[in-house]
Amino acid sequence: MAESNTIRAAAYTANGTAREQVALPATVFDGTVNMPVLHQAVKAFLANRRQGNAMTKTRGLVAGGNQKPWKQKGTGRARQGSIRAPNWVGGGTVFGPIPRSYAQYVPRQVRALARKSALNARARDGAVIVVDRFEYERPQTSRLAAMLSRLEMSDKKVLVLTDGVKENVYLSGRNLPNAQVLPFSDVSAYHVLWSDVVVIEAPAIGHVLAPVADTEPEAKKGEKKKRTNAKADKSEKRTAAKADKDKSVKAKAKKPAAKKKSPAPKAKKKKGK
Repeated sequence: MAESNTIRAAAYTANGTAREQVALPATVFDGTVNMPVLHQAVKAFLANRRQGNAMTKTRGLVAGGNQKPWKQKGTGRARQGSIRAPNWVGGGTVFGPIPRSYAQYVPRQVRALARKSALNARARDGAVIVVDRFEYERPQTSRLAAMLSRLEMSDKKVLVLTDGVKENVYLSGRNLPNAQVLPFSDVSAYHVLWSDVVVIEAPAIGHVLAPVADTEPEAKKGEKKKRTNAKADKSEKRTAAKADKDKSVKAKAKKPAAKKKSPAPKAKKKKGK
């Protein structure tokens, strides 16, 4: 019986709860890695990002030098036609760079093979993780960061591949310096090789995973209890302080108000006779 080459990957929920491993589709993850094609695709990707704006002036572009500096014969010096010639200081540059395009064309099938090879290279290393579904009602960076922290990937470069364009997931990962969010259909070989771990949403590779109840890690449970106890202590302190304040207010209200003494009448001065 033929040996199965199916590659399996770890699977998690969107909050980082572990679930059973899933088999990666053989149409993409067949285990083949074509190194020459990978090199060609990555080299072309980096070349296509270059702007090619470097430019120097030739003797025809440098200002000045329209007049012959001295006459052709009789001076004892070498003949010169312009002070903007390349052999003069301040003159033009010979064979300097000019604006150009560095673009390299790579056929579509070669790009697809390079992308497939890059994904297989990560799958061989066990660096492909499947997540059941990203359902973000609003952008929430803390939620995505918490999932990566729970999977111990905070210090790694993570590529998150979603099923189609998901703006809320993209905005959630935009502020994370080591994370990049892209649709699965738009990823290139360069992006896959840039990352240390590839996180793929299950529907993007044709999997529909049943929902699983999320569980909190033990460390977080302990932290939650500590926070609850701290909140209870604070509320007790507030209640005691409020009771003391009420008692002091009541004690002040019970004290009789001190009577104000009327000022003594002034003695009338006797008029002298």
